[in-house]
Amino acid sequence: MRTSDLLADAFGRIGDEVHRVVEGLTPEALAFRPDGRANSIAWLIWHLTRVQDDHVAAVAGHEQVWTSSGWATRFGLPLDEADIGYGHDTEQVAAVTADGATLVGYYESASAMTSRFVRALTDTDLDRVVDERWDPPVTLGVRLISVIADDLQHVGQAAYLRGIIERR
Repeated sequence: MRTSDLLADAFGRIGDEVHRVVEGLTPEALAFRPDGRANSIAWLIWHLTRVQDDHVAAVAGHEQVWTSSGWATRFGLPLDEADIGYGHDTEQVAAVTADGATLVGYYESASAMTSRFVRALTDTDLDRVVDERWDPPVTLGVRLISVIADDLQHVGQAAYLRGIIERR
């Protein structure tokens, strides 16, 4: 198995979980927050997708699907188009709402871009430095693993919230 196949599989597993978490939930359930400071499923799925879209587009050298495929317009959020959710306050979290089809559609669009990119990688590509602001500098391989870890953490949080919603 090639490294690129492992990366594609890992990103694919995120998508499987996104579908499981979102499927069958109403917009109200997707917006549910256990308290005023918690994230909602809608925010978590939007954020993990924005991170993947932003970070992978940057290392691939192309525009994010958020803008190139019109997702920013479809969501119509009262946020800057470049916003990916880091540091959101409670009002910004509450502003991120969407129905399941829109959340999954955006995730699928970003995931397809990611899959095309990672499937074309060679092991040598993974050693390319993509961010020199860190010590040591961040390589492509490290950046992709970072995105996978972040996305899995957030989809796990969303799954936990779904469990709370189903038990209410």
